[in-house]
Amino acid sequence: MKELAVILIGALLCGACSPKAYLFTSFHEPANEGLRMLYSQDGYHWTDLNRTLLKPAIGQQKVMRDPSMVQGPDGTFHLVWTSSWKGDKGFGYASSTDLMHWSEQRFLPVMEHEATTVNVWAPELFYDAATRQFIIIWASTVPYRFEKGIEDELNNHRMYYTTTTDFRTFSPAKLFLDPGFSVIDAVITKRKTDDYVLVLKDNTRPNRNIKVAFGTRATGPYTGVSDAFTKKFTEGPSVVNTGKEWLIYFDSYQDKKYGAVSTTDFKTFTDASARVSVPEGHKHGTILRVKKRILTRLLKGEN
Repeated sequence: MKELAVILIGALLCGACSPKAYLFTSFHEPANEGLRMLYSQDGYHWTDLNRTLLKPAIGQQKVMRDPSMVQGPDGTFHLVWTSSWKGDKGFGYASSTDLMHWSEQRFLPVMEHEATTVNVWAPELFYDAATRQFIIIWASTVPYRFEKGIEDELNNHRMYYTTTTDFRTFSPAKLFLDPGFSVIDAVITKRKTDDYVLVLKDNTRPNRNIKVAFGTRATGPYTGVSDAFTKKFTEGPSVVNTGKEWLIYFDSYQDKKYGAVSTTDFKTFTDASARVSVPEGHKHGTILRVKKRILTRLLKGEN
């Protein structure tokens, strides 16, 4: 194992290599162990770091599902996650400068103003350079609030959001997306100035597949919801720009494997599953590019 680490570190330090690397936040079921990560040099082929970086300590169930991470302008990494299946009216938060030493975990009660909130799922972070603030979106069910399909009233989700500049003060939670159906697992993606794509899961029965919508601001509104471009029983989309194309990874949970589609315009999608490799056991996370030295230190296990 040590020999493999030496080889990997040497490759990362190679002058011919890209100055960036990719990290993919991850967790393994039953989600009580904590934050894991995959890494890659090309965004297509992933390796498990094979250790837990942060053990969950908050929330009713004290789990860490759906970890989403973004790096702020000052270099600080911010992490949010689902802390319970049901009952919590918020989610977990922690920060780090090196991904090995973490701040004290905090519970952010973003839906405490809605007494009947069933859950707060899959918080997703996005740094909006246009407004110099962080946006956090998540899915919650507030029963009897919205039109629904055949799903149970306690499983009729909509997307909500809050904004912050310092992770100490937050704007009041507001409705982020009501596409007229139950929606979860949404991810904000920026293509260029005033051009944003929202990748989302249509959680209605029998669909349960991935779609996109479009907006001119990070906070929306998002309109023009597309047809599905994955089969049923897919969720947890994660998006990365490899330089040549966009890849949208997703959990094909009925098949118990990860798949991917590629696109250049978010209108035409091609199955890319045969061109990617994702370690077994990986679950819903966020992909981000980091400086190579961050990954090098993780591989070395430096303090």
